[in-house]
Amino acid sequence: MNKLIVSFSVERKKFFRSKIPFITACALLLVPFIGGLFMFILKDPVFAQKVGIISAKAQIAGTADWPSYFGLLAQAISIGGLLVFGFITSWMFGREYSDRTIKDLLALPISRNTIVLSKFLVIVLWCFLLSIIVFIIGLIVGAWVDIPGYSKETLIHGLTTYFVCSILTILLSAPVSLFASIGRGYLSPLGFVLFTMVLAQIIAATGYGQYFPWAVPALLNGVAGNENIELINIAVFIVLFTSFIGFLGTLCWWKYADHH
Repeated sequence: MNKLIVSFSVERKKFFRSKIPFITACALLLVPFIGGLFMFILKDPVFAQKVGIISAKAQIAGTADWPSYFGLLAQAISIGGLLVFGFITSWMFGREYSDRTIKDLLALPISRNTIVLSKFLVIVLWCFLLSIIVFIIGLIVGAWVDIPGYSKETLIHGLTTYFVCSILTILLSAPVSLFASIGRGYLSPLGFVLFTMVLAQIIAATGYGQYFPWAVPALLNGVAGNENIELINIAVFIVLFTSFIGFLGTLCWWKYADHH
């Protein structure tokens, strides 16, 4: 336990002394402001057109209310989170190979499982903290725009949906670490992230998204127009199983692979 604490402290310092926290925070914090802009336009499209925010040909579908706004936040964290959380994971593992620090790291008197676990802890904590910050900023922006339709029930439902989508999206970052380790750098995991994002949209459009783990978080939010997903328990189980395989695979790679 002491070695895990020490390893976690080291990984945390490496991470927060880099530019990755700032970059990822800026990327995700755009979400509530963009969502607030959409709600502002939908509230009064005529005024938005007069002040030049949108053109006369612009067509923005939807309604300006809190349920739609919470749905937009959950949708953004489900899709954008795949990219941002995947980027964080690819950096945490891929940098050791790109910076050629892997040989020094493996020479430390700490088990490789402890090193991998400490990296995952930093990833999960930062990604979850980002999700909390985005939601809080979202509430502030929504109140500032004065979105109608707020109620305690709407808040609880929106909060629950948002964080379920966030947690599932964070868990799907585990396979990215395996690709970063096998690919020994950044390109392979980032390519994998982009590939899964594109494939998730295609498979969701065909109606089989509940069987593809990277499409499940967005489907839970009703992005595909099916808010009552059939076989939802199986869909969540597939996400959990995929995450476990990614985590276990990363542990095995770091422990048994021939590192030069």
